[in-house]
Amino acid sequence: MNDLDRWHKDNEEYLAAALQWLRLRLLRQGGQEKPALILNANVPEATPAAEAAAPRRRFLRRQPQTPSGPISSTQHLLPPAPLDMVTDEQIAEAAAAVTAAEAVEPPPALVILAQRFGLSRFERDVLLLCATMELDTRVAALCARAQDDASQYYPTFALALSLFDEPTWDALSPERPLRHWRLIEINQPGAQPLTASAIRADERIVNFIKGLNYLDDRLTPLFVPLDVSSEQPSLPPSQMDTVALILQNLDQATATQRAPVIHLLGPDVPSKQLIAWHAAAALNLHLYRLPAELLPTQAAELETLARLWRRESILLPVALYLDAHEAERSTQTEGGQAPPLNRFLARSGGVLFLDTREVWPGLSRKAVSLDINKPTPTEQKDAWTDALGEHAGDAPARLTGQFNLDLMTIGQVARQALSATEREGETLADRLWQACLIRTRPQLDNLAQRLDARATWDDLVLPQTEKNLLHQIADQVGQRGRVYEEWGFARKMNRGLGINALFTGESGTGKTMAAEVIANDLELNLYRIDLSAVVSKYIGETEKNLRRLFDAAENGGAILFFDEADALFGKRSEVKDSHDRYANIEINYLLQRMEAYRGLAILATNMKSALDTAFMRRLRFVLDFPFPGLAERKAIWQGVFPSEMQTDSLNFDRLARLNVTGGNIQNIALNAAFLAARAGTPISMSLIMEAARAEFRKLGQPTSEANFRWQESVGEVA
Repeated sequence: MNDLDRWHKDNEEYLAAALQWLRLRLLRQGGQEKPALILNANVPEATPAAEAAAPRRRFLRRQPQTPSGPISSTQHLLPPAPLDMVTDEQIAEAAAAVTAAEAVEPPPALVILAQRFGLSRFERDVLLLCATMELDTRVAALCARAQDDASQYYPTFALALSLFDEPTWDALSPERPLRHWRLIEINQPGAQPLTASAIRADERIVNFIKGLNYLDDRLTPLFVPLDVSSEQPSLPPSQMDTVALILQNLDQATATQRAPVIHLLGPDVPSKQLIAWHAAAALNLHLYRLPAELLPTQAAELETLARLWRRESILLPVALYLDAHEAERSTQTEGGQAPPLNRFLARSGGVLFLDTREVWPGLSRKAVSLDINKPTPTEQKDAWTDALGEHAGDAPARLTGQFNLDLMTIGQVARQALSATEREGETLADRLWQACLIRTRPQLDNLAQRLDARATWDDLVLPQTEKNLLHQIADQVGQRGRVYEEWGFARKMNRGLGINALFTGESGTGKTMAAEVIANDLELNLYRIDLSAVVSKYIGETEKNLRRLFDAAENGGAILFFDEADALFGKRSEVKDSHDRYANIEINYLLQRMEAYRGLAILATNMKSALDTAFMRRLRFVLDFPFPGLAERKAIWQGVFPSEMQTDSLNFDRLARLNVTGGNIQNIALNAAFLAARAGTPISMSLIMEAARAEFRKLGQPTSEANFRWQESVGEVA
């Protein structure tokens, strides 16, 4: 027999002794002159001693209700119990048996419960009386006889006050443990006195007394176990230091003082959950998660929820992870906290972790705020090495240099890549990289558009100087892990580590294609920012959208492409009213966030002069995309048609004389291809000229017929 089985046996013996003692007290309380309850025999309709039978008939006509329905007239009366049948010695012997049964280690469940909730001896006896209604069906009949009323087959405070020694009136108070902790429930219909109202033990408490200890089923729809041990059982040193700091703050809470709320800050939810789980495990607590959006808004419901959870934290070794990570600031009060969440914190107890992105001032309970960061690059590299084992190679250094991942994600990606079926021509490094890209693909559907980057360096036609600068941008993004971490620049500099660039030039000069070339070369996700979704007329909303944007793209170092950036990164203006002040705040926030962004941010504009000068200082690269010259236009024409497309004696020198940008050339080529498809012929100069004429009209440029006339037999005319 193990320790748990032995304790259950001891607890059953204690309950048996306690029930025997309680039955004896109820029997003596009932007395011999009081009506007896019917149990097991037929009652004759008439007896020779009619006078003696009259009280019995009157008693039967009352038809009292029992838990199973009304008592029928065919049931038997319990034989009267003379006072001399239950003696003081019998009750004393039963009480001694109870005392002996509770003198075990660990104590029985009822004794443990009384200790944890601070019940007096009388309150403990009241709770035992209520619980026995669920444990022994004979107690209902005994309660009715003890109260001299067959309809009162349930315990009441009046019965308890007369039944037990040392009764105390304050046990009825809502501030005393029985009612405050919802250990008992009172059914007080209408104007019925409190002392005469039925009382019953809460189902959760009855189960605890019986030895069944599990989370209240009223909480299970909201509170979900948070168990990450199977994903990643260990922590890196930097996060272990955070766990140690949490334990230190919790240890400082005295027995009369509630533990402080551990306020976990930052965007990295998996790391926060992992740290909270390890801290709870160190305290031998099971961690449950409650999303803040599930908190009820009605004060009474919230009070009940908070009190039930606090009761669970006394009955069970549990801790709570309150997830308010996605709570919107706009739903908070001026004090900085969401009212339901704040009320819940004020009324709940035990070990509690609060997950938010930022500090929420004005919390109604003492809090210890801790910034939670992902493991350091060195720790991530070690985690990759451990997860990949003998297959690691140089993959850990390359992955750490580009992706900023938590330990759980590293372990999941490594297991997925190692167990995947190898495709032809695909290496483990390729699978790891693609898996990281998928895991870190930001959820930016409402704020940005993901571009499928297919352009290569061969597709880009630019002067050599600009091409060299683009190669430098790609090289810096690819080598930043070595420079920042291995060579120590991240420890030397605390800002300005973000890589950003400004692309300026007329529309169609290749700014978007250059961004695609870099993304394709680095094998990174490229997102074009939808400024209409980011910029908001409501105060604070633009900054919130930008924060979501940068935070979502941070983990995988995605390339952010701000097209028409002058609309967002314009010059700060002189403050004349509140709108000017908040507009400047948005720009200042952008300046700071651009510097801190771990990935590559590219701004594109055809109005360089409209940008704020503060941006120019913070930009690492500025590239001017010139209007293509004759040689560049010829190169663009030579590469614009796919190899699958049939052409017919194209004169690229003549096409280069069309004074348009690369974007216009692509439009002309595509329109000419559709004309050829309709005619069922290869692309010819005449079709291209026809498409060029339409493009010039669209641009509002002169469209002299002589400039676009072409005869296949004689070549160019005019």
